[in-house]
Amino acid sequence: MTEENGSERRIAAVRQVIEDAGTHQNDPAHFIPLHTAETSVVNFGGRRVQGRETLREAMTAALASPPADVLTRVEIEEIRFLRPDVALVACVKQVFDGRAAGQAGALPASSGRLMYVLTEEADGWRIASAQTTPILG
Repeated sequence: MTEENGSERRIAAVRQVIEDAGTHQNDPAHFIPLHTAETSVVNFGGRRVQGRETLREAMTAALASPPADVLTRVEIEEIRFLRPDVALVACVKQVFDGRAAGQAGALPASSGRLMYVLTEEADGWRIASAQTTPILG
């Protein structure tokens, strides 16, 4: 396999993980395995969650509360490889809040910058880190 074909294959695999994360954003059974065991996630509201099991607990609690009505769509802007097995993925996240206007817990913005760090493990690419920064104004 040529280096170009290998790069195309890695890009496609990374894109698929990001797409799967969006597809399964309200399905912990499919969303959580997309992450490394020691994943670090900072959500749109600034809450940091460390580790896959803690992420599962936080996600399960969020899906049983009003934030369950918040959906997102992610557009990849750039994929850059720091090494063949580490990818930085810059995205724009659009946030759609299905809650009634003025409801407690309103989000600070309707879009954000999302940065993923993915690593390639023996069984495929996984999200090692994700951080969303709201775009204000």
